[in-house]
Amino acid sequence: MLKPNKPSNRQRSEFPLQLLREIKLKRTETRPDDAWYDLGLRQMRNGEVSFFHVRDFLTGDWMFKACSDKELGKVLIKAVKCPPGLRFAQLEGNTMIFQQSIIEDMLYDVVSLTQADENDRISRKIAASVEDVPAIIKENFEVKPYEEATGKKAPGKNLVTLCRREDEKAMIILFLLERAWTLSLITPEERLKTLQEQDWQKSKERKKEIDTGQTWSCPICSKQHRLVHVETEKSIRHALRKA
Repeated sequence: MLKPNKPSNRQRSEFPLQLLREIKLKRTETRPDDAWYDLGLRQMRNGEVSFFHVRDFLTGDWMFKACSDKELGKVLIKAVKCPPGLRFAQLEGNTMIFQQSIIEDMLYDVVSLTQADENDRISRKIAASVEDVPAIIKENFEVKPYEEATGKKAPGKNLVTLCRREDEKAMIILFLLERAWTLSLITPEERLKTLQEQDWQKSKERKKEIDTGQTWSCPICSKQHRLVHVETEKSIRHALRKA
């Protein structure tokens, strides 16, 4: 199970972590030596490429491609397949780049959040301050000033998130948090509550209790109980209920 990078000396609340645990990632294929086109460099690159199927409880099913460029010390995360809908369709083919930080074994991504206008056209806005960064990112990932992570200054680049060099799953989750969750019409908390209620209802419907009509008396206290036959999808058992 994925364990996101822990922020230094920070107390995390359990609920945001629970939300991230509801994002299910599975690596479906790894190609040790493959190629891809780096749009920023305008050239073909070689390295390890992995494909991931992601089931995000908030936005839907995704397919991601992770391209590891060890020569340049960066990883490209590309959305190969997105959930249906006008907003998410605009993310298909989008790439998030994680580059080498001066902090040992860490890669950084400049924090920029996707937003949609009244016509569902999307754009990205770079986070200007820590207050602009969603709480779920701050509570589960390290957020640092651009200069501290890179050792240099760049106009318009203010904050970055950090991921361990080999943690492609964490990078994919950051893609979802920065690019997709901000486009959802409902909050993660509302969606999770709805799913939990649906699961409870399904569980209730799958469970069937049949009163056998037989009673059992305790030989010590003489209290009587009804014998009940209980069926679920996975098992059959018997229970005693008060008569």
